[in-house]
Amino acid sequence: MFDFVNPEVQFNSPLPAPQEGEYSEQAWGIEKFGEPIKPLTIPRPNVGDDDVKLDVIYCGICHSDVTSGTNELPGMFSRYPCVAGHELAGKVLEVGKNVKDVKVGDKAGIGCYVDSCFECPMCKDKQENYCFKHATTTYNGIKMNGHINGNLDIHTFGGYSNTYVCHQRFVFKLPDDMPLEKAGPLFCAGITMFEPLYNHGALEGKKMNIGVAGIGGLGTMGIKLANKMGHTVTAISSSERKKDLALGKGAHNYVAMSNKESVSGNMASLNLIIDTVPVHHDIKPYMSLLAPGGTLVLLGAVAKDYDLSLMDLIPMRNVTCSVVGGTRVTKEMVKFCHENEVYPDIDIITADKLNDVWGELQKVGNASSTRYVLDIKASLK
Repeated sequence: MFDFVNPEVQFNSPLPAPQEGEYSEQAWGIEKFGEPIKPLTIPRPNVGDDDVKLDVIYCGICHSDVTSGTNELPGMFSRYPCVAGHELAGKVLEVGKNVKDVKVGDKAGIGCYVDSCFECPMCKDKQENYCFKHATTTYNGIKMNGHINGNLDIHTFGGYSNTYVCHQRFVFKLPDDMPLEKAGPLFCAGITMFEPLYNHGALEGKKMNIGVAGIGGLGTMGIKLANKMGHTVTAISSSERKKDLALGKGAHNYVAMSNKESVSGNMASLNLIIDTVPVHHDIKPYMSLLAPGGTLVLLGAVAKDYDLSLMDLIPMRNVTCSVVGGTRVTKEMVKFCHENEVYPDIDIITADKLNDVWGELQKVGNASSTRYVLDIKASLK
């Protein structure tokens, strides 16, 4: 079982019955702060003209599910009832009359966002993850952008559910031979790692030296992607403990930050470092590994400020961040992973194991290289 935090700040609402234009659906979630995950009946909107109804067969389980579900981000992403899940993979059950890119029976997936304004410069460039008006998340999201039907007074419920309905823009067709059980995590771990590689030149044909810090579920996915893109990959971790794991996933080199010789031997060697560590940590030592003009990309959603001075940026070193990915780059990611057979390592579970899995993820974070995946249909039996 997992532990809840911030009990002094809770956002609880009654679990609503379906209204006109909605239907009842089976899901698994937390009804109220402090309660375990259990079966719930939730409302889903009927399919509108631009909507797709997905028969969810698998849903990946992300560490951010636990962060949101245990109230680490009250009022931002933590609210109840909470039905988590933003790594959906399944088959299309129904489409609205305006839907063009998928048809009934197609394999498809849904990721971290299900709506945005469609009008700001970022949305027009299909980078909805940076929508100026804030994209609506797949679960615990506020329906503020006008492209979600049904009861607008409740937040979104995620993919730990039998079906999901959303706008066609955020539904991604999958190749017929892509394994659905491995497809779901691509929409979180896959795109989270692919986006910074894409944005920082890893697909432009020039060979790079790329570092991946944090050898867990995200880190091992990043190693696999950077390797398949043809780059020299250096895995970075706090100790030697994960060296064999990292090299086995495709890393060419390994830096143990606790080993001074390991660090000094790789100083100023990396063009790009993607830092997947999910908790606050000292990033200054990573700066010494960057070559002049190199970039450190931070992925962890850490509230506390990092301690960094202008001197740490000399010579011409850069620090930036990245958040998942928009629809344009997500489509590129699906294509790349399919063509190169890049998939996460997974462990399939049923819903009766969710409380235990969340408890494990709360303790180890993204340290495990395995991504848990919820088998929806087996859970319904």
